[in-house]
Amino acid sequence: MVEIRNLQESDIQPIAAAFAELGWDKPPAQYRRYFNEQQAGLRVVLVSTLAGIFAGYVTIVWASGYAPFLEERIPEIVDFNVLPVFRRQGIGTLLLDEAERHIAERSAIAGIGVGLTPDYGAAQIMYVQRGYIPDGRGLTWGDKRCQHGDRVIVDDGLALYFTKTLEQTRCKHG
Repeated sequence: MVEIRNLQESDIQPIAAAFAELGWDKPPAQYRRYFNEQQAGLRVVLVSTLAGIFAGYVTIVWASGYAPFLEERIPEIVDFNVLPVFRRQGIGTLLLDEAERHIAERSAIAGIGVGLTPDYGAAQIMYVQRGYIPDGRGLTWGDKRCQHGDRVIVDDGLALYFTKTLEQTRCKHG
């Protein structure tokens, strides 16, 4: 059974270890920072487990590092990962559903950035299928908008940003 819950301090080491096994650079300090930001109300970290085993996570930042989202107060879904062994089982969909539910409590729009290398191909398709559309501002590299004629390095810093209009789930007080 899939469970989705907020990051707990006890999750930090197992998550970092799972990514270290894959050879990915996601050290415990990253998740400690995420946990502290979650405690401060700056970020939400949703962790997924399957039968009690860590499967993936997604985070939401309320103040995006992408200037247009920050200026328009669009929360951003960032750092979304499902371990390869757990992919294609609906876990990513459940994580994004829950992330969007959290965002809809505060905002009518969700933002997300996606890398442009083949490693991000599945994510690119998933976001479009979920109704995300490019924000129309073009490519960014290293959080800077690319201009015609710019030379950039094609790496994880090259991204395109998308938005999605959400169904509001805010409680109306009256």
